This record gives sequence, structure tokens and C-alpha cells, in this order.
Amino acid sequence: MAAACQFFRLIRGRELGRFWAPSVLCQNCCLFHHPCHGAYQPLANSDSRWNQSRAYRTSIARPTYYLTPPQVNSILKANEYSFKVPEFDGKNLSSVMGFESNQLPANAPIEDRRSAATCLQTRGMLYGVFDGHAGCACAQALSERLFYYIAVSMLPHETLVELENAVESGRPLQPILQWHKHPNDYFSREASSLYFNSLRTYWQELLDLSTPGEKPDVSEALVNAFKRLDNDISLEAQVGDPNAFLHYWVLRVAFSGATACVAHVDGNDLHIANTGDGRAVLGVQEPDGSFSAMTLSNDHNAQNESEVMRVRSEHPRSETKTVVKQDRLLGLLMPFRAFGDVKFKWSIELQRRVLESGPDQLHENEHAKFIPPNYHTPPYLTAEPEITRHRLRPQDRFLVIGSDGLWETLHRQEVVRIVGEYLTGVHQQQPISVGGYKVTLGQMQGLLQERKARVSSTFEDQNSATHLIRHAVGSNEFGTVDHERLSKMLSLPEELARMYRDDITIIIVQFNPHVIGSQQN
Repeated sequence: MAAACQFFRLIRGRELGRFWAPSVLCQNCCLFHHPCHGAYQPLANSDSRWNQSRAYRTSIARPTYYLTPPQVNSILKANEYSFKVPEFDGKNLSSVMGFESNQLPANAPIEDRRSAATCLQTRGMLYGVFDGHAGCACAQALSERLFYYIAVSMLPHETLVELENAVESGRPLQPILQWHKHPNDYFSREASSLYFNSLRTYWQELLDLSTPGEKPDVSEALVNAFKRLDNDISLEAQVGDPNAFLHYWVLRVAFSGATACVAHVDGNDLHIANTGDGRAVLGVQEPDGSFSAMTLSNDHNAQNESEVMRVRSEHPRSETKTVVKQDRLLGLLMPFRAFGDVKFKWSIELQRRVLESGPDQLHENEHAKFIPPNYHTPPYLTAEPEITRHRLRPQDRFLVIGSDGLWETLHRQEVVRIVGEYLTGVHQQQPISVGGYKVTLGQMQGLLQERKARVSSTFEDQNSATHLIRHAVGSNEFGTVDHERLSKMLSLPEELARMYRDDITIIIVQFNPHVIGSQQN
């Protein structure tokens, strides 16, 4: 939820300004937008009198409950998941040893989603983190559908023929994916038939375009899958559905939005497809045993100058000052690429037509009726991903895919160090940094003892993603995990939690250096 995080940063710094937040019901009431979930929030006239130092971020104006260490662990571990790649004859023949993932919600309900699957008809594994905004509907749809579109895009002509013949004759389909899901990572059963019909239409078109013996290119398949799913999301919302529930659901998916960061690993080939401000970072082990970070994705937001230039180049010069304003698309949306978000893609006429023919809830929803300012030459937003291809080396030990809730709390180098030390059990002790604070000898002794205790308790977490979340939420200004801070952050009421942090979703993929080295040779 990249847009809302700008709001969180301002709250942390106590710069309170005016935010556009229509007074409508929340997702739990089956409407599209909640003021607290605001993906579209232009600023105005912030007051610097509210600025306070970083040290006071965790001060809460209302009583908080102290959580015991077991209670903290229970919260942190509630959504953790791990998968180890099966061995054959006692050997792991895959370049991937396994993966671990976890989520920590700030929004209620959480707007992030995650997915992991093994491709059964082709080779390789898929991992994805999806960060929703203006609700969780679009992220939920991506977590269920995008991997199928990717897998189908990579199928050879002969397998596509087999799929279509099986459907035509009523025979069971050979599975395309083996999912690796936490029990909380659910599927929408009501929409499964709709989703399958759209997917089948896609593979029928691929069948017409492909030729026997042709092997699809992975990068091209990823781009095509992203763009086609976003197009189907848009089309399904325009067409609607006779079933009232499905009609409303496809509109919720289209009017909300989500970013996506996906990795495909096949042998030594790693492809990253990124749309939005999720991030993929490779942990590289150096000869001295330390870890360095290699970023494999670019953030699609105002901090990326080439992305700003791309957006401006797609619209007339008369819109140069309005297409990107206050570091937001049209002054409203933080990510410059996303799925859904049809309010930034459809013409005004199409938006009004869909609203007029939609359910009654739409007619009463101020967010759905809202037209972005300076909206002249849509579409302003795309779901087309940026592809990065990397050839894995033995020193490439793990990959971290995370929503922006992680990267806004920890620098990528710190993320890689924490994960690397956890996985290897080797700690590179650095001089303690106090960041300009005045520290007495007694306080320094306390920091050293705290670090010693932290090293000895590293393995209280059985999941690397959980361990990373512990640091992301509980690290104090000295870079150590502070249980009191962790307790406070995890016991915040729902209405306050998202003011201090965003949803955090992490997938950590651990590579097998021996297999990678043998394939490299």
C-alpha cells in the first residue's frame, strides 16, 4: 500500500496536513474505500510545528498493553510458512533449497498477499508479493490468478493443444501449478469459474499465435501475462456478471489496485518481473563471509527519475506539471505502475457508464464516483512489468522479495545482513553506531550486552522471514531489537497501527550453491 505509506511517514514525523479522504464505509462493509486505507491522498499546507525527532516515533497518546515474549512470538509467527524442496536419493537436485515467508498486518484486513508455486508443465518455481491499496480485492485476485497466466504463457504449443482438447472432451486437466500456501492464503471459490473462462480464452489465443516446436521466451511470457491479466480485470468489470455477488466482486477488484513483484527461478536463470514499488534483493556472500545486497528491481514511483520521464513522455506537454504532482501520479497515486486502478485507466465516459449500470452500492460510493483532477488523456497507469534477468552464481545465497512495508523500515543492506547472518549462523560484528546520540558508558555497556543476548537468541525464530520482521518492527535507533518497542508496536489498536507501519510481506528464497556451481561449470 505504497500511497498510504507516505501518510504514515508524515504521521511519524508529526506533519499533519489536509488529506482527501471521503467519508465512506470500509472494506468490511463491502465498499471500495476506507479513509484509513487511502491510496489517493494529496497533501496541502503541512505544519512544521508538529515535527519531532525520530526518538519519539513510538510514543503513544493512549495506554498500550505490554506483551510478554511468548505473546510477541505468537503474533509474529501466526502467518509464517516454509517449504523445503524434496530430495531425491538423499540429494537436492534443484537450484532452490526452499523458501520461507511471513506476513504482519497493519491494515484490517491486511491488504498484502503472497503466492508461491512450482510449475508442473514446465520447469521452475514462482514467488510473488502483491501489495494492495484502496482495499485488498485486487491483490487477492492477483494472488490467485497471475501465476496461472504466467504458467500458461510459458507452455509450448503441444501442451496448449492438450489442455484445450481435455476441456473440449470433458477430461480432467493435468495440473499446471503446485501451490505452496499458508492456510490463511485462501482462494475465492465463487469466482473460480469466471477466472477459468478468462484463462482459457487466453490460452486459446496463445494456441493460435504459437507454432509447434516453438519455445516461449520467459521474459516475453512474463510481460504478456501481466498485461493480459490486467486487461482481463478491466474487461470483466466492464462486462459485469449476471450473478450479483460476482458483478460486485469484479468491480471491487478493478476499482482497487495492487503492485506485484514476482520471481521465476529455473535452474540458474532468475527472472524478476516488477510492477510498482515492491522490491527484490539478492543476498550475495562475499569472500570474507559478509553479505552484500544486489537490487534486482526498480521502484516505479517519483523517486525513480526515469519512471517520471516515462510517464510524462506518454502525455502532452500541457500536462507536464500535472501528470506527476507532489510525487504522485496526478497528485494522488504513489506507484506509477499497478494492476486494477481503473480510475486511472478508463475514460471518464466509460467510468460513468459502468457506475450507472453497476450495483446500488456504487451509486452511493464517493470514491467510485470521484474523477482524478486534470484527467485528460487516459490511461495514466500501466501494469506492464519491468523485467530483470540474472544468471545465478554460487555466491548468490538467497533472494528477498518484500512489500514496501519492509523496505521503508530497513535498508536493503541491513535486510541482507540480517538474513545472511540468520541463515549461516555467522555474525559479522560491526562497531555499534549511536547515530549522534549522547551515550554514557553505562548505556554503551547495556547496548553491548543487548547485542550479545541478541546473538545468542538468534535461533528462537525458526523462520528467516519471521526473524526479519522482528527486526523491521522492533529495531530501535541503535539498530538492536528492543522487546519493549516490539511489544508496543504489536499491541497498537487497529486504528493506530497503520499510522506507524504498513503491512509487511516477505518471501525469502534460499539457493543451493552446489547445484548452481555444477550447472555453471
